Amino acid sequence: MINNKRNTLAVIVVLLFGFGLFYTGTDGFRAFTAESARTYDVNQSQPKFLNVTLEDSKGRTYSFNEFADGKYVFVTFMYTNCTTVCPQLEMNMAQVYEQIPEEHIGEDIVFLSISFDPERDDPDVLAKYRSYFGSDGETWRMARINDTDSLNTLLEKLGVIVIPNDDGDFTHNSAFYLIGKSGQLLKMMDFTQIDEAADEVNSLLAEEGSQP
Repeated sequence: MINNKRNTLAVIVVLLFGFGLFYTGTDGFRAFTAESARTYDVNQSQPKFLNVTLEDSKGRTYSFNEFADGKYVFVTFMYTNCTTVCPQLEMNMAQVYEQIPEEHIGEDIVFLSISFDPERDDPDVLAKYRSYFGSDGETWRMARINDTDSLNTLLEKLGVIVIPNDDGDFTHNSAFYLIGKSGQLLKMMDFTQIDEAADEVNSLLAEEGSQP
């Protein structure tokens, strides 16, 4: 009887210990899935956005830093042949854009959609694609990164998973990325949470505007 009680107690202790490790390792269960764990890691590390060279829908070439120029940048990663999540991603981005007060657009924050399919997404394709979502090509630009090494390094740093398939398309994850004025990632956000993302941006802009 005593041995049984000791065994039961030992099992309970082990289970509680394992529960505690799991709770700690997942930051209170927030990093439960592979994707949420990836999001959590990226948000914790806040990597610096690489100063990649962009080519936009108007055929202009410039560095990310030149485009950002001390502004916040709201970023998505997509490709125009995507028939699944990308159209919804960009429509949601348009809704975030519309919720930002006009006086901040282009002055304090700019929007950028980056294609990870540079071979097919040339300036003409990007120009047509941006017209579907109301992107003006200035305060919200769609661009590609032609240098494969730079593109892959940027995707890896930001936790963007892009896996080509046999049809020339990609399996990938999607999110909103808010980049700070210093080039550091401020937050990787769920792209389905449109109002929450807009509130995050507007709170940041309002807080900065209230500072002397």
